[in-house]
Amino acid sequence: MRSVRPIPGNPWPHEMTITVDDSPSTLLELLWIREAYHLRIEGEDIPPLLTEAPAAANGPAPTESASVTWEQTWPRLWRAVTQHAGRDQDPRQFERLQQTANGSPERLQILHEIVGPSWRDEFGDAVFDDPSYREWSQRGTDRQISAMRQPGAESPEHRDLDALIQAWRSGLTKVVTIPCQGEFSRKITDNALLTTDATRADSSRYRHALNSFS
Repeated sequence: MRSVRPIPGNPWPHEMTITVDDSPSTLLELLWIREAYHLRIEGEDIPPLLTEAPAAANGPAPTESASVTWEQTWPRLWRAVTQHAGRDQDPRQFERLQQTANGSPERLQILHEIVGPSWRDEFGDAVFDDPSYREWSQRGTDRQISAMRQPGAESPEHRDLDALIQAWRSGLTKVVTIPCQGEFSRKITDNALLTTDATRADSSRYRHALNSFS
C-alpha cells in the first residue's frame, strides 16, 4: 500500500509503503499440518489454533517415531519460516533469476532464497497431496478473493492509520496475517508484524498490536 503521489488532504504519508501478506503459503502449510495430524506443539511463540479447523489428514498416519520428529521440528521451522515471511521482497532477486539458466544450481539457489525454508524442504511434498489440505486451502483462497473486493480505503490500515503511521516510523513495512483464533501478535523481524486475521479485523486489537511495534 502506498499513495502514488502526494494528494492534498490525504492523511496517508506519500513515502509510507506497507505490504500486507494475508496468505503466507509456507506458514499456512505448517498450520494445516499441525492440526490435520494432531501434532502436540507447545511454546510461547506458537500461534493459536486455526479459526476453521481442517479435516483430519486422510493419508497414512506417521509412525510414532516420525510423529515425535515432526513435533520437534515444527517449532524450529515455524521460527525460520516466519522470519523469512517478514522480509521485504528484493526485486533484484527476480532480475537475477531471469539471468540464470533453467535447472542451473544458481537458479535453484535464487529460487530457494525467494521461497525460503519450508516443510517441503525437510519432509517433501507427500503430505499435501491430501483432500483435507486441498479443501482447506481452497476455503482460504475463497476468503482471500472475497476480501479483495473490499475498497482499499476501507482496509484496516486506513481505518487505523494513525497507529499504523506510528508503527511505520518505528520501522514497520510489512504485516503478515494468519487465520488463527483470537488475539496473537509478534514482531518477527525488525520490519514486520505477525498477527491473526481476527486481530487485524478488530480496530482495538489491531491498534494495540501496532502500538506494541517498536
